[in-house]
Amino acid sequence: MKIFVTLGSLSALIGVALGAFGAHGLKTRVAPEMLSVWQTGVQYHLVHALGLVLIGILCQMMPAATLLRSAGWLLLAGTILFSGSLYVMVLSDIKALGMITPLGGVAFLLGWLLLAFAAWRQAA
Repeated sequence: MKIFVTLGSLSALIGVALGAFGAHGLKTRVAPEMLSVWQTGVQYHLVHALGLVLIGILCQMMPAATLLRSAGWLLLAGTILFSGSLYVMVLSDIKALGMITPLGGVAFLLGWLLLAFAAWRQAA
């Protein structure tokens, strides 16, 4: 599905922009430990943007693999919940938002697991 290549590409674009913003715009405005939190959000954001692109390419190769589409939506949800909660936490200084972050991590894990299952089923 081209939707995941598109979403992944746009997500990578946003991730790069947020990385640059963190490195240049936040460097003097937030504490070093919060800048590290921002960088963690960006790192996971970019890795999972590439995951979305990969899933989009695989969807073209395996159009019947419904698990791939579910994996893609989970990676997108994980990016929003994990990285998004970290970004908002750094900008707002509301530490309680950190409680949302593990939900994004679980979405990431489930997305990668579904990708593995889809590949395994296709190979069988």
